[in-house]
Amino acid sequence: MVITYFGHQYFKVQFGDITLAFNPISKDSKLKTARFGADIALISINDEDSNGEDQVSFGERNAFVIRGPGEYEVKDVFIKGYLSDGKNKKGKLNTIYTISLEGMNICFLGALSTKDIGADTKAALGDIDILFTPIGGNDVLSPAEAYKLAVSLGAKLIIPMHYEGEAAIKTFLKEGGESKMSPQEKLTLKKKDLDGKEGEIVVLAAQG
Repeated sequence: MVITYFGHQYFKVQFGDITLAFNPISKDSKLKTARFGADIALISINDEDSNGEDQVSFGERNAFVIRGPGEYEVKDVFIKGYLSDGKNKKGKLNTIYTISLEGMNICFLGALSTKDIGADTKAALGDIDILFTPIGGNDVLSPAEAYKLAVSLGAKLIIPMHYEGEAAIKTFLKEGGESKMSPQEKLTLKKKDLDGKEGEIVVLAAQG
């Protein structure tokens, strides 16, 4: 599995011949976006910073778009979407996704704004290998809230997203007992690479 970050909540996850896009930034956003062909696009919130499905249907790939709660199976990829409790501070609904890939369980929190996601939802998420969490504060989780939730979910690997500048990431790392960490260009891993990990933070540099 190869994970690439394009800023905000925008990720590309590749495994074998399949490519997933998470919360692609639309061309209408003020944020910088990126184009590539994806097989599946997951959109957790209907916001121009996160609903750019037009950016990930490219070349011969026309992305199957998932926009909310439910259970999906696309090209042998199993996906579940859960509505987070209440609307966020922008007054919009957010979907949390879990995806089973190569024996690993990915959880994408999207634009989650509260660490109180509800016992039923938390139980449904199951064992989490890789957690994508916003940490920027304001309309999403703060660094402290994000780390507390990540620990409560028992994530083996934590990838922070949705932050500007260094202040939020420094605070998040401090919460995790880290003083400094060099961002990686991309993350390549297999299931065996997660053995023995517990709440390890990986910071990815935004590409493009």
